[in-house]
Formats: sequence, structure tokens, C-alpha cells
Amino acid sequence: MSSPVKETETTVFLEDIDSNYKARKPEDDEQSASQSSQPGSSSSQEQKKAPNKRQRTIEDMFFGPKKAGAGPSKKAKLSGSQLTDTSPSKKITVTAPKTSGILKLNSIPFSLSDFKESLNEEQKRLLQLECEAMGKSWLKLLKDEITKGYFLSLKRFLWEEGVRGANDTPKSCRVYPPAKDIYAWSKSPLGKIKVVIIGQDPYHGAGQAHGLCFSVPLGIAVPPSLRNIYQELKAEYPEFEVPKHGNLTAWASNGVLLLNTCLTVRAADAGSHSNRGWEQFTDKVVDVVDRYGGANISSGTEDSDSNGVGRGVVFLAWGAWAAKRVEKLSTTKHLTLKSAHPSPFSANRGFIGNGHFKKANEWLESKYGPDGRVDWCNLDPAA
Repeated sequence: MSSPVKETETTVFLEDIDSNYKARKPEDDEQSASQSSQPGSSSSQEQKKAPNKRQRTIEDMFFGPKKAGAGPSKKAKLSGSQLTDTSPSKKITVTAPKTSGILKLNSIPFSLSDFKESLNEEQKRLLQLECEAMGKSWLKLLKDEITKGYFLSLKRFLWEEGVRGANDTPKSCRVYPPAKDIYAWSKSPLGKIKVVIIGQDPYHGAGQAHGLCFSVPLGIAVPPSLRNIYQELKAEYPEFEVPKHGNLTAWASNGVLLLNTCLTVRAADAGSHSNRGWEQFTDKVVDVVDRYGGANISSGTEDSDSNGVGRGVVFLAWGAWAAKRVEKLSTTKHLTLKSAHPSPFSANRGFIGNGHFKKANEWLESKYGPDGRVDWCNLDPAA
């Protein structure tokens, strides 16, 4: 008994959620065509009765129905902002809608399989982790960045440090956070970002770092800086119940991008991966947020042109290091709030009493309405 034919899947990321459709294999089409061409077959008779009746295909959705007599077309490749048919006889380009010269976020197509096919063998090896672990709403805008020379040099360095893919990095690797968590921040969909909190280095103690700045996994003691963050939050929102854990994933799920400037560190060696390329990469992440952060947050208006591109987010820059990362951002488009770092060494020199959490929500509500606010007081990891 022959095994059933497996269906292939192509994924096109048109929004911050994955939209899957199943693509039939060429042999399926050939078999179907063969059956329909047999004399006396039911499909042949149906075609004679209703020659114009046909199913609407995925290709029709993108390009419209074919003209009569048109030959079979090959699979369309998706790259950048264009959809291009690879038939030798024609080239079809679909131009995505733009707003003020910027492509709308939901109109930027991306095929992960096509991106992988465009890489050489070394790039496939070095960028395995990015393809596996980076959120696709981010990857479609950072795909060109991660193929640049500086980033590939960074990945060669990390390879020597023991970092591989999300699931095949050796347990003996002494780099934090674990490979699978390096891009945990990108699980917050780009179009839903409301606030960006910028950290510096991941925690360099065992089990502490998990890809979100200032946050630690459940079961790990709350770090001193985070205790000061909780203290400030309690002062601004008296109803806030200080949790016994330091896990901030609820914030990440609520549109808060918790981004370290440097995304990895060697165990017990603070700053050991600085100036290797992460700073340039996370600067690009900030640039992407500048363009598309909050693009899919409803403002309660019917003005479609106000959606699809970034209309502004809140940047919380605590400490001189973080302030430097946001100094070039527009202060008319974004709200940038700066203060001392929440570290015990500096918290009393401007962090405690800065009022940032309330100021952020007041600005967000004025920009996006009540739904734009962040529920800072909810730190339930299951939320």
C-alpha cells in the first residue's frame, strides 16, 4: 500500500500573525489534469457543461484569474515588497499599498522558505537560529540586516562561543540567555508595540537571562534593579500588588518591547559580548520600531491611512546607555522618557519618583484611546 502524498506548506507573513495555506504539489496538478482529460470522465463532462466554472486559487487572490488560453504558471516567489511570477513568458509585479512613502506593515509579504533558499551554505548555518526563533513580523523587516557582513561576523563569533540553533546548542554552552531565548523579545508582535524599555546586557548569572530585559524566569530571585522598578510602580499605582517573582512576560504580551542593547553575554562575564555587533543590530531594531511600532493598534477612527505604519510609541530610557540609543528619535512622533537607571547604585538619583509608568499611559491614551494603555499592574505570567 503506497503512503499518502504529503502536502507542502507555504507561509506568507502579511500581518503580525502567520497565515498558512497549503500548496498542492505539481504531481497533484498533473494527476488532476490527466483525469479530467480522459474521455467520458465526469470532470470532462462537467467542463463541457460549464466551461467557465473554475475554483478560485491562491494565485487568483494575488494576481487575478488567468486569461483564456494562458499556460500553466510556476510557483510565485515572494521577496521584499513584490510578488513575482517566475514563468519565462511573463513577469507580474504586485505593488503593495504605501502610506506617506512607507509600505504598510501588513502589506509586506515574506516567505521564510524563499528567504532560506536565497542564502548560501554558510549563511544557512549561521542564521539557523534567526530563522527558527525570531518573530516573523520582525524577521521580514530585519532579513536584509542579518545578511550584512557585521552580523555574520557576530554570528561566527557566537558559533565559536558555542551558540547554534534553537534546539541543537550544546548544554555545555556558557552563553546566556539560552539560544532559544535570545530573540524572546521578538515574540511581541511589531505592530502591537506600545512601549520600548531598553536594557543593556543580559543577566550573566546562571538561569537568570531569558531574552527580556530586566526580567527573569519564574523561580529565580527578583534582581535588585527589578525590585526598584516594582517600588516605583507601587508608588505610581498603589493598587499594584508586588509579585514574588520577576517574570515580565505579561508586559511583553501587552505590547511592551523588553529589549537589551546587547543580546548575549558570557557566563559570569558582564559586557563580554559588547562591541561585537549586537549594538548595531539593536539600533536597527529601534529603527524598525520607529517606522512600524504600533502600526496595528486601533485608534478608534475610520481613517485607514492612520493604520499600517508607526504613529509613535513610548521609549523608556533608564540610564545613559539607554538614552544614547534613543537620542536620534523624533520627539514629536514618540514620547521619550529618560531617567537614572533602576540599579541600587543610581535609583535614588532620579529613577525613584520619575513617574514614567503613568506618563506613558497618559500619552498612549491620548494617542490611541483607552485600549492603548499598558496594564502595568498585571504581572501574571499566564496572562
